[in-house]
Parts: sequence; C-alpha cells; structure tokens
Amino acid sequence: MFTDFGSPPNAASTRALVEQRVKEQRESNGIPETLTVEWRGRPLHVEVIDMPLDALVYNPGTHRIRAQRSLDSGRDAVLTVDPWSSEGQDYLRHLLTVRPSEPDHRDPAFDELTDSLEQHKQIEPGLINYDGILVNGNTRCAALREIGIASMRVGVLPESCTWDDINDVELSLQLRPDQRRDYSYINRLLAIDEQRVQLNRELPVIAKAFHTTTKSCDRDLWVLAQLRDLIQRSTTVGGASLRLMDFEGSKEKLSELYRAYESEHLKSKERADLLREARLTAIVLDFSKTDVRNIDADFYIRYLDKTLPEEYKVTDSDAPATVQIPGLNREVKAAGAGVVAARGITDALLRAKAVETVGGAGSSAEHSAALAVITSYKNSFDQAIESVGRDIRLRKKRLAAPDRINEACKDLEQSITDLVLSRGNASLDEGAFDDALEQLRIVLDKLAVEAQRSIDLPGDGLTWLIAATDIKQPRL
Repeated sequence: MFTDFGSPPNAASTRALVEQRVKEQRESNGIPETLTVEWRGRPLHVEVIDMPLDALVYNPGTHRIRAQRSLDSGRDAVLTVDPWSSEGQDYLRHLLTVRPSEPDHRDPAFDELTDSLEQHKQIEPGLINYDGILVNGNTRCAALREIGIASMRVGVLPESCTWDDINDVELSLQLRPDQRRDYSYINRLLAIDEQRVQLNRELPVIAKAFHTTTKSCDRDLWVLAQLRDLIQRSTTVGGASLRLMDFEGSKEKLSELYRAYESEHLKSKERADLLREARLTAIVLDFSKTDVRNIDADFYIRYLDKTLPEEYKVTDSDAPATVQIPGLNREVKAAGAGVVAARGITDALLRAKAVETVGGAGSSAEHSAALAVITSYKNSFDQAIESVGRDIRLRKKRLAAPDRINEACKDLEQSITDLVLSRGNASLDEGAFDDALEQLRIVLDKLAVEAQRSIDLPGDGLTWLIAATDIKQPRL
C-alpha cells in the first residue's frame, strides 16, 4: 500500500467546482476534449476541464521529487506532518524547480518549460482527482503559477479514485516512451523498488511497465541496495549521513560497477567485494567514469596501499573468522580480512563526506577534520588511479604489435577467399596484386629487422620470419 495523505482542506469546495465544470462540459454542444490514461489495468478516456490554479494542490506522493525531499530535513518534516500546509506545498514547488542532480541550483529544464508555456500556452493537459490533487502536471502547474497564468487544463479521474490509483496512474503516465521529462535517476530507482517491494510485483511485470528489461530492473534494485548500504554506513554519531540524491550524477558509473561486480563474482566473491568497495569509494570521491572503470579487485593491495597515509589504513587483524546469523543460531564464514579492511577505509570516507554534506550544521572543527580526510583520500586515490592508468597504457603498448599482426592475418585470410572467388569471374587485377605482394615483402623485411632488434631470443615465429625474408642480424 502507498501512503494515504488524505484530502486537502479545500477538498469539498474543489470537488463541487470539479463536478460543476464536468457537468458543464457534458452539457456543451461542442466536441469535448478527453485524455486517455491507464486506469486499473485498462485504457480510460477522462474529460478535460479548465480549473483555477489556486484550487489545485501539488501531489506530496509524486515520484518526481521523492529523493530530493531530503535536501532540507526541516522542511521535509513539515511536508511529512502536513503536506497540505502552505509550507509543505511551497517546499514541493521548490523541489519541482531545482535540478535533480544539483538541488541547490535551479533546473534549466524548468526554465525551458516556463518559456514554452509563456510562448505557446499549455499543450498537454494535466490530471487531477476530484479533490484537486495533481496526479500529473505538477511541474507544469509550478511553471504556470510562476508566469502568472490563472488556470490550467486538466483531465479528471473518476470519483472512486484512491491514493493507490493516484500512484499507479502517475507512474504509467510518466513512463510513457514519449514523455518529455523523465524521472531523475534516483527517483526512477525508487519507483522500481516501490513496485517490487511495496506492491510485490514480479520483475517481468515491472520491466514491461518501465519499458525496459528484467535484467535492467535487477541491476537497478542492486544499485539501490548498495546506495542504501552506503548511506547507513555513512551515518555519524551526530546523525549526519549521505543522501540518495547525492548519487544522482553517478548513473553510468554505478551501472558499470554492477556489470564488473557480476563478472568478478562468477570467479570470486571476495574479489568482487574488493572491487565494489574500491569503486564505490571512487564514486563518492566523484572521480570520472574512465578513472572508476580502471579500478579492479587488486586496486587496494597493488596501488592504494602505497599511497594512502598510515593513519587512514585499517588493520585486518581484528576481522572475525565467522559471523552468526540472527535468529538461526548458526555461524557462517565471515568476509575476508581484506574485504573488512577495505570496508573500513570506505566507511571512514563515507562519514567524512556525510559531515561535509551537512556543512554548517556541524561544528567548524568537525567540518575541518572531515575536509582533511576527504582531501587526503582524494590525493591518495588520484595517485593510485594514475598508477593504474600508467600500467594499463603499458599493457596496451605491449599488446599493440601482436594485435596489429593478428588483424593483418585476418585481412590476408580474406584475400585468400577473394582470390578463390576471382577465379570464377576472372576479376583479378594481376598487376595490382603483384604490386601489393611486393609491398608486403618490403613491410615484412622491415618487420623482421625491428623484431630482431627488440627480441633477444627469437621464438619459432620470428625464426621463420627471419628465414623467410633472409634478413641478416642488424647492427644496433
């Protein structure tokens, strides 16, 4: 079940106005405007009427700004206690106008919507229930109010509409493929989780509703579980913690983490956990997608251990050999010592980032200490990732020559097929073919010379090439 927010204080007067305008619409001689929505599993055409904006209220349960509500805990508390108060409604209006990934900044997409409404007027109608709650069109309502428009065209759901219906209809409308303004990344994760956990719907059903695949839904649920775990681990003694909206800009990095973790998990769960901890820490530190991608399961041991200051390293001597499963009175093997140490390193950063996030809410000394931790981690990871990149570039250089020869072999194999085909239609240009072979001889001669200079002990392949080209040992 979804949260039942009840009805706004002006519900009775709004209901009367809606009934009056619906009646007038039905009695008019013109062709009525309708809006098609998904209603309890089937399409429904609802009537569209014109309603004054001061009779409409923002939907406190909208999926669009669910993650961003944690931006201001005080205002969110007011919204939770009384969603219909002027303070609660104003907070909803504010969240509808800000950028999801940077809620401290106004959303350019909202300004574009405002300009469009001002120039072209309202094109698509919103959607309300009889109480005037905006099921769809909350952002449009905020934009219309900002430019001083007095009314809004809205479709009206049936009088039997419940809060379950409001949430289902909103979700179905927002997930249409032609929807212009999609949910933000985190709010989409929350919407999928809501369908799976609260409504207990199967993944194929959810995937169909979200126009995606079952595998994608499984990935999104995994990512959300990791983020919630990070938030819990980031909680400080003073109550500060990271927020889901802090990860709005990390969609691609988190998706790549899921793929890398799944691949590594097939070989070793402990190595997969080490990779996850290292990459999550880099994501929290806001490293680029390319940098995060270069981090593997050996990152802590081979690279970070050399750059992280001793005071931030976590010893693994206290790691328990087993842990007890609550309620079952059974013990299972605990995570490896390396994983425990890696989690400890990550946790220290998470708590520092949580303190940084609350900003002025903590003491200046605590805030300064947190910034020092973050700076030290950033520098250590930066140096370690640079070393990783250097090793990767070196490996690529080592593989460059063999890869190019392998590609050339594929082209030569294709030329054999082309020769066979040319016999059937006499299409071979023999002169051009002979010139190409001469060029091949010249290139092979050069390859043999440089290979002898680079390799002290020739293998069978190089021995053959030297014999085939009849190249003497070059002088160095």
